[in-house]
Amino acid sequence: MHLLVYGPGRLGATVIAAATAAGWPRPDAMTRTVDGLRRPAPVADVVVDASRGDAVLDNLDHALRAGNRSFVLAATGWDADVAAVRSRLLDDGAAAVVAPNLSLGAALFLRLTAAAAGWYAAAGGFEPSVVEWHRRGKVDRPSGTARAIARRITTADPRWSSGDDDPDGRPALEVVGVRAGAAPGTHLVTFDGAGESIELRLTARDRTAYADGALAAARWLRAEPRAPGLHPFDAVVDDLLSTPRVAVPA
Repeated sequence: MHLLVYGPGRLGATVIAAATAAGWPRPDAMTRTVDGLRRPAPVADVVVDASRGDAVLDNLDHALRAGNRSFVLAATGWDADVAAVRSRLLDDGAAAVVAPNLSLGAALFLRLTAAAAGWYAAAGGFEPSVVEWHRRGKVDRPSGTARAIARRITTADPRWSSGDDDPDGRPALEVVGVRAGAAPGTHLVTFDGAGESIELRLTARDRTAYADGALAAARWLRAEPRAPGLHPFDAVVDDLLSTPRVAVPA
């Protein structure tokens, strides 16, 4: 499978290395020249956007003009452009897999967090909170993953809101972001009670899990025709979980 990668920085370079290691043709990397211009995009089986949130819409337009129709949107921080991105995809008959975090472990962590939030809400007396740490240079705060975690918690536990201007007067879920050092990312969910505290932690050791998820999303897009528009990474995860796994010998 041939990939086109926008934003060949830390994540983009890892996606390129993972695709090459999988035996795929070396992906094309799309970068801007010094004067801000760039060559027309080649047509690839799947386009992976591993850039910044403020570049996603422009990258999408650039790739669509060349005839690309399958996308994995791995960048975060483009919430304000979701409607425009969806509209472009629908207009051009293109499909995209999107997630704030493309690792399988993170996807399952979101499901685990939602289940736990429901349990502790039903038990009463436990207050949830989220803390996330990322490298100093990460732009969005809270991270896309932290915002997704917060949405799962507030959906499962309606005592809390995901913002400060809740019309029902519910207190906002505490979500704290730390930017320091070079760590790829850690997310800590805590359910704190009067006499005990329960923690769920997701720690990324490097970016290989994100790259593996991007390749899984690319395979999912090419496995069969997908409806135009945005598809959550959960659809890819459901497919992976439904595939029988080879048992590991004891």
